[in-house]
Formats: sequence, structure tokens, C-alpha cells
Amino acid sequence: MPREGTGPDFIEALARGLEVIAAFGPGRPAMSLTEVATATGLARPTARRILLTLEELGYVRSGERGFALTPRVLELGVAYVRSMGLWDVARPHMERLVARTNESCSIAQLDGSDIVYVARVAVPKIVSLAVQIGTRFPALQTSLGKVQLAALPADELDRVLAEPSRSGLVPRWQPDLAERDAELREVRARGWALTDEQLTRGIRSVAAPLRDGSGRVIAGINVNTHAAETPVERLLEHHLPQLLQTAGDISADFARLETVPHVAVSAP
Repeated sequence: MPREGTGPDFIEALARGLEVIAAFGPGRPAMSLTEVATATGLARPTARRILLTLEELGYVRSGERGFALTPRVLELGVAYVRSMGLWDVARPHMERLVARTNESCSIAQLDGSDIVYVARVAVPKIVSLAVQIGTRFPALQTSLGKVQLAALPADELDRVLAEPSRSGLVPRWQPDLAERDAELREVRARGWALTDEQLTRGIRSVAAPLRDGSGRVIAGINVNTHAAETPVERLLEHHLPQLLQTAGDISADFARLETVPHVAVSAP
């Protein structure tokens, strides 16, 4: 829990506020004061003060069904994506890839043992899992996660995967240590990752790493397909080469962006 932080610089009130925001999720678009207090473990008076503060700031609204988040909450996540510069760099490349494959394309980054989606160009299709910016899944069972986990040193990999997932999803594939390491060695050797219904039934995808100017893996990019529509052969023979080209182009553009000096201009 965020409120269990230590040290003199830990701000408990801020942690409580973020915890209230995080309490809203799938199946809980609106909650009463009692439901918020129960979900967060906060006392009702504390939960009420936080909700009213968030309402005044524009992040929460109250209505007949209780309290609900407002679209302004998206600014918190968008600020992160914009600060990275990934979306501005990747968007045109992703759109071209989607046009060539007629499949959805996403970028995600590691957050503990999960991946979190930070950019997406979607094709309207019925799939078993809804994905949007901010969605998180266990990293090891996703192609996006595998390409990033494979780039970690062994000690960091163990530390990352020891963290509990916060996705709420129990994946189909539950490998032992030997199977996990063998899978990541293969990903490391070939430079891309495949997931074939390991996260959940019906989802098949292939991913490649995105790198910064120093060659460090900073994210993963994938093409996501429905297993009933796209066989593995089609995914690897047609989509994968275009994905690898796109990943290389985005990485090159991102590296060039890092070399551009950013000069602050003062108002006259």
C-alpha cells in the first residue's frame, strides 16, 4: 500500500489521494463514500476530505450514483507520455504499421512485474481483453513484456519479477524458473518475442524492443491479433518484418530527438 512509505520526506496525504484515484477501475466507474473508504482502507472522514479536494481540483465529480473520476485524470498519464516524447515520435510510424497489417499496434513500458500501455493505435475488432492507455498486464506473459524483461540483468530480472502484479489478471501461462529463463534467452537471442495465448485465450501478438540513443531498451512495441483470425505463420512471415522495421525507425527517431538541444525561451 502507498501509505506504508517510510522516511521523513514521505507525504502520506499525497499517497492517500493517489490511492483514492487508483480505487476507481473496471466495474467501479462510480462509488459511494462508503465504497471508496472500504476499497482504500481509509476512514470515512478521511476519504470524504480527499474526494472533496479532488472534486475541487477537477479530478472527481459527484452525482446521484456517487463519486466518479473525470477525464482530467487522463492528464496525469498523458503528462508522462508527453514527457518521454514517445507518442509524438511513434505515432506516424504506428499508424503506417496499422495500415499495412490491419491490426492494432501498442507501446508499453515496464512497471514492476507489469507492463503499462503508453501508446496505442487500434483497429476496431472484438478481442477478449480491452486495452487502452494505462492498462496493465503481467509482463512475463506478454510479448511487450518479454522483450523488455529479456534486456534486464539477471539480478534485476529476479527483483522485478518478485514484485506482485497489480493487473488483477491471472495469466494462463505459469512457467517455472527454468522455463522462464529459457523463454527469455530465446527472446534475447532473436531480438523479438511471440506470445500465443499465454496471457489469455484468443490473444496472439509479436513484439520488438524500442531503444534510446545509447541502445538501452526503453519500451516494447507490438502487433496484436486475434488467434482465431491470424495464424502464427501469418504473424511471423508478414507482420513481424514490418514490425521490426517500424521498431528500428522509431528507435532511430527517438535517438535523434535526444540529440536535439532543448532551449528554454523566456518571455520578453
